Amino acid sequence: MAYNSYPLLLVLLALSAPLAVFAGDPDILADFVIPASTNPTNITGDYFTYTGFRDISTPAYGFTLTKATMMEFPALNGQSVSYAMLTFPPGSVNPTHTHPRASELLIVAHGTLSVGFIDTANRLYTQDLGPGDMFVFPKGTVHYQFNQGNSTATALSAFGSATPGLVSVPLAVFDTGIDNTVLAKSFKTDEATIQKLKASNPI
Repeated sequence: MAYNSYPLLLVLLALSAPLAVFAGDPDILADFVIPASTNPTNITGDYFTYTGFRDISTPAYGFTLTKATMMEFPALNGQSVSYAMLTFPPGSVNPTHTHPRASELLIVAHGTLSVGFIDTANRLYTQDLGPGDMFVFPKGTVHYQFNQGNSTATALSAFGSATPGLVSVPLAVFDTGIDNTVLAKSFKTDEATIQKLKASNPI
């Protein structure tokens, strides 16, 4: 009797779909990955050490971000993790943005931050955080952090990817060449207002 494997194939595809949806960084088949041009015998503890957060100075004005992703710290390749240090003078904001490849877990080290994200149902979740408080921004959601206090705030963010990616909403909307007519219709305004927004450099 001929065996029809088509139903079995459909079942296997259906079962594997959720795995594809929840996939993160690809798994590696070794403990760690070194650059192809590097001799493995030359690897020491220095390769696994990142010192880029040592000399963080307080900015006079404006939010600053110091990253420790795979680009800055190659030892993270294949490890599905990265970090960032965020420094906020009073009144500064990390503008609305998304990380398409990772969730973000933020912890406030000093000062206070007001944070929030928007889910796919367009619901806004906000919280005021103090030192030691943590907040998670789900993967791919639009989110922000704002220092409305009177002193500098510092936070650390951990990401579930060595390359979480960053899409700045203001830059993506106003600095990528989208036609003014499209933007005016999208925001239910006129082209003159869109031109003013572009000229004002919203970041």
